[in-house]
Amino acid sequence: MARIALDASGGDFAPAQPVAGALEAVQNLPANCEIVLVGSRSEIEAELAKHGRQPDRISIVDAPEKIGMDEKPLAAVRSKRKSSIVTGLQLHRQGEVDAFISAGNTGAVMAASTLLLGLHDGVERPAIGTVLPSMKEEILLLDAGANVDCSPRELMGFAQLGAVYVRDVFERPDPVVGLLNIGEESEKGNAAAKEAYALLKTTTHFTFAGNIEGSDILVGRCDVVVCDGFVGNIVLKLIESVARTFDGMFRTALDASIVDSEAMKEVFHFLDYSSYGGAPLLGVQGVTIICHGRSSSRAIASALRVALRAVNVHLSDHIHDEFVEDGAVA
Repeated sequence: MARIALDASGGDFAPAQPVAGALEAVQNLPANCEIVLVGSRSEIEAELAKHGRQPDRISIVDAPEKIGMDEKPLAAVRSKRKSSIVTGLQLHRQGEVDAFISAGNTGAVMAASTLLLGLHDGVERPAIGTVLPSMKEEILLLDAGANVDCSPRELMGFAQLGAVYVRDVFERPDPVVGLLNIGEESEKGNAAAKEAYALLKTTTHFTFAGNIEGSDILVGRCDVVVCDGFVGNIVLKLIESVARTFDGMFRTALDASIVDSEAMKEVFHFLDYSSYGGAPLLGVQGVTIICHGRSSSRAIASALRVALRAVNVHLSDHIHDEFVEDGAVA
């Protein structure tokens, strides 16, 4: 039995969208998967009542406190021990659930995951891995915002984390990793990028494609795109805006019947972040999935599917093994 804890109090549309997402997911997930809704019991029960049902494979753990989106992450985690984020991750730490998902305060989820679950030996910093579309197959970009300043060794670590995720979750045995830079030549970029290039070039854990530019990302030249969180978050927000921008442009310039056609729906589905689930926080000893604050029920259901996949393929164990093999662990 796989048990996934879902923060029912996190996100701009909680508890409505997390609860609806759980109800949607439980119909499609295997019978041996249970969803644990963590949050205000009274609010969750009221939301479930609107749907007229609570399936057997959905349970509730009461967590009366909430961490707001504008609260300072570490202070909130330490002061609100009964919040949905802290409670859910404590359940994970104690082995009562196998994964935790939240659309709440990203900084708080990161801080609580690091404090309560801990990092794998050899991992210097956890990284947020965001799944993006490409003209070939979906790709993983990391870091997407957890670490704005990174050392060359940390960038190397992100590449290793991303490669494990791609092998396990995307089922690609020989992942190709590219280092995001301002040019393909090895001498391009800042000091950290140049040193990271030299480290990545020596690895035997994956295929290193060298430096890639921003124009290479959506083309699908690599399976994993590595950068610091400052650059990664800018790239992520830009790509998220593409679907909204194109939708507005097309509705202005084209007939509604064309914009609402099945072909156009397929294009926007390709660009829609909700299709890809949440972003894994890689490097912690467990499975933490961070969702967009505006996540819809569809996005939550996708995140639950991704979390179950990560649990079933033993992603966390394989990350441990990766760093042991690398000699990072004695």
